Amino acid sequence: MARNVEFKIGDTKLSRGDVIQNDMVKGRLYGPEGAPVIVVMGGISADRYVADDPVHHKGWWSPLVRKGGAIDINKFQVLGYDFAPANNCDDLPKAITTQDQAARLKMLLDHLNIDQAAALIGSSYGGMTALAFAKDYPERVNNLCIIGAAHRPYPIGVAWRGIQRRMVRVAIKAGVPEEGLKLARELAMTTYRTPVEFADRFDLEETSSDPSMFDICDYLGSRGDDFAKRMDAERFLLLSESIDIHRVTPEDISTPTLLMTAISDQLAPLPDMRELRDRLAGPSELYTFTSLFGHDAFLKEFDMMAPKLEEFCGILV
Repeated sequence: MARNVEFKIGDTKLSRGDVIQNDMVKGRLYGPEGAPVIVVMGGISADRYVADDPVHHKGWWSPLVRKGGAIDINKFQVLGYDFAPANNCDDLPKAITTQDQAARLKMLLDHLNIDQAAALIGSSYGGMTALAFAKDYPERVNNLCIIGAAHRPYPIGVAWRGIQRRMVRVAIKAGVPEEGLKLARELAMTTYRTPVEFADRFDLEETSSDPSMFDICDYLGSRGDDFAKRMDAERFLLLSESIDIHRVTPEDISTPTLLMTAISDQLAPLPDMRELRDRLAGPSELYTFTSLFGHDAFLKEFDMMAPKLEEFCGILV
């Protein structure tokens, strides 16, 4: 059983003084009514559709969130969540923080009469939001699982994202925002993945359609095209910047936490994840695994993550 949950909360005041007018919070709830609730959040391009729906959408984490899966929707209710702002929002704020996203998630839980989530599982930006939630609303969550996200952004990641945003802003001024989004995503893919994966995957063959292009460029171009179809340029700018202004003090978080990361992750590197583990006020564990996919491992290495996630969910029942 799955259902969409949408409700208008009016004008949402944000932590940096701005407002989202006529804000609509959107979630999707899977699993049997009355079962323990696990909130699952992904990166900035993820949405509430975390599990497969044969009628509407393919879930972005469906190999893990499924009947009989590591996150078993026979045993748990799983709540997916759309980050603000929505695509093509009429009146965009100047900035939005992970604390703001956490506050909207709390409103969604309130709307569903969920007093306490058994767990928040967050990957990438979703992991940052989960940390902010645990800091601001510790009584509303029992456990955390944070994948590829730390208490602050890594400096080289801030640099890469800053270049991406400048690309998009130049394209907006030129009247071709989609072109800027495409280029930004192409650059982003080189930071999500690893040089070793690209070396193994591509032969640097020239493409027949354009002698100046190579197979690796065709791949990145296809990823850029796909992203530009799904993401509004102004929304991208806000969410990208939200990653860079993310800050949480680990000592303020006492919720038991499982941290997971690929040791090849360039955006949430192992030293930062170790620091987060060591500074958290509550019980914590860091689980590491090897992967060619770097930061994108949370979207690719399902076999690596499934046993640990199943073990994590086992303590929630």
